[in-house]
Amino acid sequence: MALLPRNLSFSRQILPIIAVIGLAVAVFFIVRGQPERTLAEPGREPPKAVGELADEPRVAGSGLVEPASEVIDIGSALAGLVTDVRVRPGDKVVKGEVLFLVDARAARANLAEAGAAITEARAAIAEAMTAQRTARQQLDLYRSLSDPAAVSRSEVIRAEGEEAAATSRLALARARLASAEAAAAAARTEIERLTVRAPIAGEILAVNIRPGEFVATQGGGNSQPFIQMGQTDPLHVRIDIDENEAARVKLGAPAVVSPRGAAELRVKATFVRAEPQVVPKKSLTNSAAERVDVRVLQLIYALPETEDFRVGQQVDAFIPAKSAPSDEEG
Repeated sequence: MALLPRNLSFSRQILPIIAVIGLAVAVFFIVRGQPERTLAEPGREPPKAVGELADEPRVAGSGLVEPASEVIDIGSALAGLVTDVRVRPGDKVVKGEVLFLVDARAARANLAEAGAAITEARAAIAEAMTAQRTARQQLDLYRSLSDPAAVSRSEVIRAEGEEAAATSRLALARARLASAEAAAAAARTEIERLTVRAPIAGEILAVNIRPGEFVATQGGGNSQPFIQMGQTDPLHVRIDIDENEAARVKLGAPAVVSPRGAAELRVKATFVRAEPQVVPKKSLTNSAAERVDVRVLQLIYALPETEDFRVGQQVDAFIPAKSAPSDEEG
């Protein structure tokens, strides 16, 4: 303190000045760090009812676009190595068209083995029938002789034994033929099951397998489908209506549907059906504010032919509501 003049006090004069300067600097940085408060127009127009529904009772809902057949998950009946994938996403297929092939070499080997067994069994049948016919002719000849003493009894017994043995061999050969034919049919069925075909005519939505990958028979809800397909002409939209609003919905009335984030694009969807069961709502936005503890009524609507919608796309919808009862009726 010896450097300061005698009449200048650090604690009473200098320290307050430093405090004021520090406060001013703090206020400057606080004001500078404030977020921008200017107002701006929203980047996307929120969904709203238009036309006839603008001033009429209505119910709002959200949903997903899906094929008219719903999404079909294609699996494999048998495990094996994928040898060929015949389709790509976006392909249109007809019913029965091959989607992918699973290695069928073992099944074809079994079919070849069964074919050889069939050939062997047929040859055995032919030999047994010839032996049976010869033994019966010999036995008939012995029995047709007018003089019983012309042939010894041992010869007759031997001919009867040969005829019985040939009959037994023929029955055994026929049984082996039936077994070989059954094995061949099983091998052909296995080969057919290793050829995965389209169950309906539709569009391929996703392909999750490649040649060389091993596929197992699908089991459990967490396994990824190998191929997804569906009938996309027309497209349907599955709209969730909160159970608290379900009683107000005017079933059968058309709905106004917009893609999520494009409220300016609006189409009129045709009512198809209402699902008979009210189900728990599925989370679509993963937002913490979204309620997932409610149950919803699912309504199915058919979309008109347009390129504005894709399978799996979220939509917003407005559906006419039933008119409120009048006071006189109340």
